[in-house]
Amino acid sequence: QVQFVESGGGLVQPGGSLRLSCAASGRSFRSLHMAWYRQAPGKERELVARVIVGGSINYADSVKGRFTISKDSAKNTVYLQMNSLKPEDTAVYYCNARILGSTLDYWGQGTQVTVSS
Repeated sequence: QVQFVESGGGLVQPGGSLRLSCAASGRSFRSLHMAWYRQAPGKERELVARVIVGGSINYADSVKGRFTISKDSAKNTVYLQMNSLKPEDTAVYYCNARILGSTLDYWGQGTQVTVSS
């Protein structure tokens, strides 16, 4: 079982920045693939960024060059730095973990990000 504490969402103007944090517990962070997903109203949940065990990272095309995922293993925390935010980035953002060698996903409670002037 993996538990999360997410933080960092909020309201920001277009062009602004936010940093999301997700602190994980219940499992060694070094055995977890970590990711951020988002779900906008009326749309399916989509992958935003993922960092797997070993360090490889991939991003959705829509956020490349604007978002950065990183993790601090000492703090069991994964971050999503979001720059140059656009209204279309508005969504609930979810932290996700998958245990190395497993297909079972664990989800955070979600944090709302709203980009609006």
